[in-house]
Amino acid sequence: MHIVSGRWQLGLVLASITALMWGFLPIALKFLFSSMDPWTITFYRYISSALIVGFYLLATNKFPKLSQFTASNVKLLIVAISGLSANYIFYLWGLDYTNSSTAQVLIQLAPMLLLFSGIFFFREQFSKLQWFGFILFIFGLLLFFNKKLIAMFTQQGNYTLGVLFIIIAAITWVAYGIAQKVLLKEFSSPVIMFIILFFGSFLFMPLAEPAQIFELTNFQLWALIFSCLNTVIAYGCFAEALEHWEASRISAVVTLAPVYTVAGVYGLNYLFPETFTGETLSSLTLWGIVVVIAGAMITALGKKKAS
Repeated sequence: MHIVSGRWQLGLVLASITALMWGFLPIALKFLFSSMDPWTITFYRYISSALIVGFYLLATNKFPKLSQFTASNVKLLIVAISGLSANYIFYLWGLDYTNSSTAQVLIQLAPMLLLFSGIFFFREQFSKLQWFGFILFIFGLLLFFNKKLIAMFTQQGNYTLGVLFIIIAAITWVAYGIAQKVLLKEFSSPVIMFIILFFGSFLFMPLAEPAQIFELTNFQLWALIFSCLNTVIAYGCFAEALEHWEASRISAVVTLAPVYTVAGVYGLNYLFPETFTGETLSSLTLWGIVVVIAGAMITALGKKKAS
C-alpha cells in the first residue's frame, strides 16, 4: 500500500491548483466555441499534452516496456482511451448548450459515481456519513436547477440536451477512472496519460480542422493555450498531491472547482465586460452550489476507517 509523505501543506497547495485549473477550464472552453469546434479543441488539447508528457517520459527514461502490454492491459487501455476521449467530447457538447456553472456543478457527478463504482468493482463500502453526503449532493443538484428542473423534463430544448451530454460525460469519465485504477498496477500515471493522449489524438485528427486556430482572437488563443496546458498541470498536480496527502482529502478540495468557476465568471465579466458575458444566478442556485460541494466533501471524507 502506498504511504503518503505527510507533507499535507504541499498536498493542499497542489490539490488547490488542480481545483483552480478545473474551475477555470469551462470558462476558457466556452470562450472558444464561436471560432473552434469541439473536435478541433480536443485535438489540440490532446496532441499538445501528449507532446509535453512524452518529452517528460523521454527525458526521465520512463517509457513503458513492451512486455507490459499484455492482452488484458491493452483492453483496459482501450477502455481508458475511449472513456476519457468520450468524456472530453460530451463535456464540450454539454458546455456548448448550457453554461460554465451548470457544466462544472453537474460534472461533479463523475467523482461521485466513481466512488459508487468502488462498491461494485472493488468491494468497498459506504459509511452512513457517506450516504448522508450523497443524499445532500442530490438535494444540492435539485436546488441548483430549481426552476429549470421542470423545464428539462417537459421541454425538449438545447439546455436539456446539454445536461444530458454532461451526465454522459460523467459516466464515460468513470469508465476511464476504473480502467486507470486497475492499470496503475502495471503503469505509472504519466505513462497511462501519455498513451491515452497520444492514441486519442489519432481519434480526433480526422474530424479536427487545425486551421481554425488562425481564426482565433488574441483572447481565444490564450484560452486555447490555457486549455491545452490544463490537462498536464491539473492532472500532474493531482497525481503529485497523492504522494503527500490522503486521496479523500484531495477529492474534497477538488470539489471546490465550481466555486472557482462562478467566481471566475463574475470576475472576468467585471474586468472585461465587453468580452465576457456574466451568468445570472439566483440565490437558490447559489445555495445549490454550496450544498452540492458540501455533499461531495462529506462523501469523500466520510469513508470508514479500516478496522
